This record gives sequence, C-alpha cells and structure tokens, in this order.
Amino acid sequence: MQRRADFLSANHGLRIARPAFVLLARPNGGRGVRFGITVTKKIGNAVVRNRMKRRFRELLRASLPISGLPDHDHVLIGREGGVERDFALLRSELAEALGRLASGKGDPRRRGSAGRRSPRR
Repeated sequence: MQRRADFLSANHGLRIARPAFVLLARPNGGRGVRFGITVTKKIGNAVVRNRMKRRFRELLRASLPISGLPDHDHVLIGREGGVERDFALLRSELAEALGRLASGKGDPRRRGSAGRRSPRR
C-alpha cells in the first residue's frame, strides 16, 4: 500500500495494540492481502525509522501469506521501543495479533481521540 487514502481507511477497521506496534486491518474489496508500514518521527531519526521499517517488512512478508486475513489491508504502526525489541518476540506478538484479527477480536477504541477537540466556551 502506498496511497494515503488506503492508510486512512485502514484506521477504521480492527485495531490490535502491542508494546512494539499497533496492527490495523480492514477489508479492501477483493484487492488481496496488502500491507503498509508507518513509523513516525517521534520514534527516532531516519536511520532508526528505516531499521524499524525493514524489520516490520520482513515480519509481514513472512507472516501475512500464512496468517493474514484474505482481501484485507494490514497496517503496522511502529511504537517507541520496537526497534530494540527482540525479533523472535516481535514475530510471536505479530502472530498473536493476527490470530486475534482472524477471530474478529480487536482492541476497544479510546474515547475522545486526540484529533477531536471539544468546542471552547
């Protein structure tokens, strides 16, 4: 996935949070199993972000053909500490998250998301 609209639409699907990442998944209308990776500047400089993306890309390429939801977009959002986390631990957390997605059990949404502000009085 490369289009911003695809990433934004995935945000309205199921959400599974883990210490190193947040996994989002949403049906994509028959486009097959696709994935995208997001790592913000809060995580670190370009070297750190690129390393994290390489690790996530490898995890997703190995896991999605086996455990990914068919005809869904999967988005992995990196969290702080994910780059130092053991690769085997990341793999097991991703497998667990994909299992929860397959059973349709997402994490509850936080109330009052950061983008919405209440009107001033």
